[in-house]
Amino acid sequence: MYRVIKEKEIFYKVSQLIEELNFSLPKEVEEALIEAKERETNKNAQIVLNILLQNAKIAREKRLPICQDCGMVVAFVEIGRRVHIEGDIEKIINEAVRDVYVNKFLRKSVVKDPLRRINTEDNTPAIIHCEIVDGDKLKIFVLIKGFGSENASVVKNLLPTISKEELMKEVVEHVRLFGPNACPPLIVGIGIGGTLEKAAYLAKKAILRPLKQKNKDSFWGEIEEELLSKINELGIGPGGLGGKTTALAVHIETFPVHIAGFTLAINLQCCAVRHGWVEI
Repeated sequence: MYRVIKEKEIFYKVSQLIEELNFSLPKEVEEALIEAKERETNKNAQIVLNILLQNAKIAREKRLPICQDCGMVVAFVEIGRRVHIEGDIEKIINEAVRDVYVNKFLRKSVVKDPLRRINTEDNTPAIIHCEIVDGDKLKIFVLIKGFGSENASVVKNLLPTISKEELMKEVVEHVRLFGPNACPPLIVGIGIGGTLEKAAYLAKKAILRPLKQKNKDSFWGEIEEELLSKINELGIGPGGLGGKTTALAVHIETFPVHIAGFTLAINLQCCAVRHGWVEI
């Protein structure tokens, strides 16, 4: 038996989520910034972390954007096999984006064409990924992605003979070169395996994972911990001004790959972490 989910309910809940994400830093991220501030001995790092925490408080209380870059909306949609959606899910999500960005006066940063650069004036279209899963629920994860960090991301095809040590060096070196431009402290999302687009998808989705949740595979969970330690040893620190906290977390997602390939994607997330989800 199918469960029918009405268009109005999806629109309302997604609109609510997009609005809240623009104005409220997730609680776990705010807590991580507080913990980082307590660990820091570098004066510049303490100042930057304090500014980030004050900024989050002002944004939440005065209903102002966390960041002037109100980003591009990315949605990961999980549709239960026993769900019937009344309407077009992509159209509904884009209508929710349009409603929030126009009516809440958020900065509209999306252009219709990469070369001709004409603004769409409502921050649509969103980037939407749909997946069919078991069950009778609809789950929508939303990530509002600023392009300071997006522009500091990469997809590479490496040799299949790569070692664990070489892989880690590749990631750490990328953060060393591009991390200061991505508004640290960062969440480092890493996708490994599959084809070029699959690795990029995994790296982006990895950012959504709760900060303290390790990869379920202990092998990769240990690599996440090692990478976090090595990245923080770089000393880039909050705002790129030095300190112990270059990254709050490193998350790795993997997928099977062809014997001739090793696809690596690194997607950096800035300190303005704006992600959450709704379930209907």
